[in-house]
Amino acid sequence: MISSSSASARSHGQLHDVIIIAGATATGKSAVGLQVAVQLDGEIVSADSRAFFRGMDILTDKPSREDRERVPHHLLDVCSFSEAYDAMRFRQDADQAIRGIVYRGRTPIVVGGGTLYIAALVEGLFQGPSADPVLRSELAQKPTEQLHSMLRQVDPVSAQRIHPNDRLRVVRALEVHRKTGTAISRLQSHAVPLEYAFHGFVLDRDRDAHRQAIETRVGEMVASGLVSEVRALRDAGLVPAMQAFRTIGVPEAFALLDGEIDEATMREQLTHRTWALARRQTAWFRRLGGFRWVQVEGRSAANVAGEIVEKVPCHGSPSEMEEGR
Repeated sequence: MISSSSASARSHGQLHDVIIIAGATATGKSAVGLQVAVQLDGEIVSADSRAFFRGMDILTDKPSREDRERVPHHLLDVCSFSEAYDAMRFRQDADQAIRGIVYRGRTPIVVGGGTLYIAALVEGLFQGPSADPVLRSELAQKPTEQLHSMLRQVDPVSAQRIHPNDRLRVVRALEVHRKTGTAISRLQSHAVPLEYAFHGFVLDRDRDAHRQAIETRVGEMVASGLVSEVRALRDAGLVPAMQAFRTIGVPEAFALLDGEIDEATMREQLTHRTWALARRQTAWFRRLGGFRWVQVEGRSAANVAGEIVEKVPCHGSPSEMEEGR
């Protein structure tokens, strides 16, 4: 949600425009973002939740070398799979990238479905307590449903915002409450968004077609060498304790490589997990105010991009985004 202070500043033309093209996985964000960048002489800042990691090109469906040569892309391959990459680091890196794009006189276009990372830009972050290994070990013994029930008792606002199956965020909310005595939702209400005029768009598609697109993408990823990519990562030292291991496709490929499942089962699991992720992403974006929704079904990326371009101000002319339009 855009803060009132930012909105006021925008109304006086003080902030630079930044376009955000968001949406669930398999809605065509990369292709649309590329077309918008071409039309507006822009550069793309990735907000994909795993594309930061090197060596995960197929797993994260990164833009091709040709697309990257056509339009500059930022925040791809910025860290090793063995590192952790959090929302605070993303916010800092994205801010630096956006500033550079603005300095070059071009249009910054944030593209991705990483809800936590997009929130870090448009809603802001608070400086929360560090992780508590003892507490997390305690919470790890409880089922996700019970954890979400615990969260409803101490922070009903966050419980409503966080999907019941989003275990990571549920645990973090409980951890913050236990360590500070204050609900994370209350602390987050004091967070400050980055000082840009954000113009956000969420790409959407029909449910059945979306599911089919996910099944098609899974098939293409497997055919393109997903298992070989994961084997290379495992040989290089990827283990379950690492953040990158939680990427959809990694645990499933490990199970296949270990002979625990066959390829058909792996495909089914990948489709199921990706569809569940897409539903969580869509639900989160629906709760986020200030973004326009754009239907992509049956339309080319260039056509969708044209609609988006028509709805944003001219490059270098900041203006406030009209909520919900």
